[in-house]
Amino acid sequence: MNKRDFLFEIGLEEMPARFVTDSMNQLQEKVKTWLDANQLGYENIHAYSTPRRLAVVVEGLVEKQEDVTLEAKGPAKKVALSSDGEWSKAAQGFTRGQGLTVEDIYFKEINGVEYVHVQKHVKGKETKEILSSIASVATSLHFPKNMRWADEDLRYVRPIKWLIALFGEDIIPVEIAKVKSDRVSSGHRFLGGQVELKDAGSYVEEMLSNYVIVDASERKGAIRKQLSIIGEENGWDIPVDQDLLEEVNNLVEYPTALFGTFESEYLTLPEEVLITSMKEHQRYFPVKSTEGTLLPYFVTVRNGNHENLDIVARGNEKVLRARLSDAAFFSKEDEKLVIEDAVKKLDKIVFHEEIGTTGEKVRRVQTIASDLAELLNMENESKNHVQRAASIYKFDLVSHMVYEFPELQGIMGEKYALAKGESPIVAKAINEHYMPRSAEDQTPASDVGAILSIAEKMDTIVGFFAIGVIPTGSQDPYALRRQAAGILQTILNKQWTISVEKFVLSVVQRYVEKGIAKKDTTAILDELLAFFKLRLKNNLSERGVRYDIVDAILELPLENICSTVKKAETLEAKKEETNFKEIMESLSRVCNIAKKATASVEVQEELLKQAEEQELYKQYNDQKARVLKAAEAQDFVSAYDELASLKPAIDAFFDNIMVMTDDEAIKTNRLALMDNLSKVISIFGNVNGIIVK
Repeated sequence: MNKRDFLFEIGLEEMPARFVTDSMNQLQEKVKTWLDANQLGYENIHAYSTPRRLAVVVEGLVEKQEDVTLEAKGPAKKVALSSDGEWSKAAQGFTRGQGLTVEDIYFKEINGVEYVHVQKHVKGKETKEILSSIASVATSLHFPKNMRWADEDLRYVRPIKWLIALFGEDIIPVEIAKVKSDRVSSGHRFLGGQVELKDAGSYVEEMLSNYVIVDASERKGAIRKQLSIIGEENGWDIPVDQDLLEEVNNLVEYPTALFGTFESEYLTLPEEVLITSMKEHQRYFPVKSTEGTLLPYFVTVRNGNHENLDIVARGNEKVLRARLSDAAFFSKEDEKLVIEDAVKKLDKIVFHEEIGTTGEKVRRVQTIASDLAELLNMENESKNHVQRAASIYKFDLVSHMVYEFPELQGIMGEKYALAKGESPIVAKAINEHYMPRSAEDQTPASDVGAILSIAEKMDTIVGFFAIGVIPTGSQDPYALRRQAAGILQTILNKQWTISVEKFVLSVVQRYVEKGIAKKDTTAILDELLAFFKLRLKNNLSERGVRYDIVDAILELPLENICSTVKKAETLEAKKEETNFKEIMESLSRVCNIAKKATASVEVQEELLKQAEEQELYKQYNDQKARVLKAAEAQDFVSAYDELASLKPAIDAFFDNIMVMTDDEAIKTNRLALMDNLSKVISIFGNVNGIIVK
């Protein structure tokens, strides 16, 4: 079968850099799915993107669908044929609907009943005919933000300027938002021109000749190489931040790296200020010596060629110099800052209109952090550090530097606190309370910082739940999921044995007492515990714990989550053992019948009449203490093994004992034995929910 390459390019006004890669990947996946759904075979598919285009090239696309023979099932034979052997209206209507006649009918037996069947041959459509409807793929792309333009109803990431749909040399007619497909693309905005493509296969080469590198990975590789060359030529180390590289790559079509300089006097500013000014505001790569010291240079990437690089460098130097001059001024002004005065100003900053000011939040967090320090039995000196850190930890929000550079919250707080004579422990906690700032970030290293981080995040989460602002679907404007995950990960990393359930309850009660909450304590608590359990579920899944074990473990209350994780990991490891299935079945049998116990009562030994129930009771008494002791020591492997050793006695009990006997006293006593044993088994959650094969 003949094949051709197919090019589909959507030309746009410049997209935000953060949208480009995901949009390119979406287009590739959606085109692939669309081709498969239309039964169009191909050899390969490549995705391309720049700030001004999204494109795919499908290599070796077939010229037409394959002809297929389909079998269609109709009515049963007894319906298709009348008593005199004539074809019924049902049979005639069925074949007519398939474009055939009753002459084409044959019968096939299905589950003992004969049904009418026909075979119809479907001729494959021409690929060119099918490709004309590919506009639906382009319009199905999802973007974080859309816009409308002119009088168009289409909402899209940016206005569409041109379309290319080439099947080999042939233009496929496609129209989106009054833009019709052609073979003309646009080269680099300044260095290139209109690019008339002869065929789909020449796309990459023709665009390169017009100063557009359409392959994003190739463009990124070029930037890396140029940074490396500049570093080697000058004896510099140019750290490559991956997020910055991704952003820069999606800002240019033809990258050329160059470097500039700034006055060494600015090196007296905190390194974070300099790097933030370069990376976040100007998209520059900072430069360091081979010893790791920041140097008065920067590297930027131009969207163009090597002409007039000295002029470009001077322009960038001028812009950065203005930024750093501002930063130096802010730093000088912040030297006048008095921490206590700054804290008072927090009462004028609204955290949320229904929750209150940042000053009120600080006072709540101070109480929460102090309670948490008490709960953890911290030493008095550490408690004092917690108190001090929690009372001032947001003071840098009113500084000039943080106002100009919000990314430096906490970082400047630590530096200013040290400059004002605060304890290094307190200063570090001010910075650490934001941690983890992202899923990839570390949790606080210090205990004081960890306590402050947990208290701050818990106050935020409970506050929003209390007023009914709860994450739904993909909507989580206040990053409550990330903050809850951060709380759990911090507790786990610190191996703190605190009850999350009791801790959450204490914070909820404060909101209810202050009259901020819109619901009662129980309703808010239930929502919060479900929310935290879902975060813990994600944590366990990331650790490789199977879903059914996760669900079984999460039947337990949110008490000591460190123990919860260890229990889950124990079961995950044990499930690979050959006797896991039999052990779980035995333990599950106990838990199942224990549900019939109407009340928790003590086992009366004198009512244990048969040897098997006497033996199980004896082993239960022996093993219970061992299981609980192992669990208390966080040795859940031993706890599991102790429970597993009960299997022979449990099996013998069920093989020889009738629990639901007519004798009410004996039945109640046997159920009591099952109930007591199930309580010990339930340290591993709902074992009945664990899937065994």
